[in-house]
Amino acid sequence: MYPKIHVAILDDHQTIIDGYTYRLCKDPGIQIVSTALYGEELESMVANNPVDVLLLDVSVPNSSQDPNSYPILHTIPTLLKKYPGLNILVISIFTQRALIEALVDAGISGYIFKNDQPSIQQLDKVVRIIAGGGIYFSEGASWEPQTEKPGKILTTRQLEALSLCASNPDGDSVFLANQLGVTGSTLRNLLSNSYFRLGVRTRAAAIAKAHKLGIIPVEPEPEQVKGKAGQKRSGQPGASLAKRSSSRARVEKTAK
Repeated sequence: MYPKIHVAILDDHQTIIDGYTYRLCKDPGIQIVSTALYGEELESMVANNPVDVLLLDVSVPNSSQDPNSYPILHTIPTLLKKYPGLNILVISIFTQRALIEALVDAGISGYIFKNDQPSIQQLDKVVRIIAGGGIYFSEGASWEPQTEKPGKILTTRQLEALSLCASNPDGDSVFLANQLGVTGSTLRNLLSNSYFRLGVRTRAAAIAKAHKLGIIPVEPEPEQVKGKAGQKRSGQPGASLAKRSSSRARVEKTAK
């Protein structure tokens, strides 16, 4: 049996928390370990529970006495640095592109609009994608690549990380992070940003998309390499034989 996916939820509306809990508890492989209504509870909630996926609202009061929203763009990088195995899915009413891109840069693995009913209805599947290292964004929240300039879609560091993944398809996160000389959370952010910008959800899909766009070279198949080498080798003896035959014919003609 696979280990359960542990989920924690932060939202300032109990009815919304109850709705997420209802949908997630239908999956026996997912367990809600903690919920919170205020930003001040977030860090202790993650610290005191094993959390694989954290569901966050963007605008949540700091506390019952402080109505100001908790500093999400500061909190997310702090949590991810402290808990490298944590994956964050934001569920929010906000649709501003700048905010979504800032959250992606901060390290989130997904963003769902609260009125995106199809995604909310399959929240258990979305959580499984996030827990498995993929990403998930509502339609309209994902980044649209500028296909006319494919080389500018990813940063140099993102390309480096994705290229390393392509060369080591069986490499785990620890190995890949060590090869890049970065922490696990930094690697996750690099890859999540790459998936987001390429409009895909998994590592394999990102590599395939990068190959298609020509921003990561495609290695030739072994059979193709062997075939080309064989053609080259077989062509040389054939040319020599033809040359010898021609020379022999000239000699015979002269002798006659």
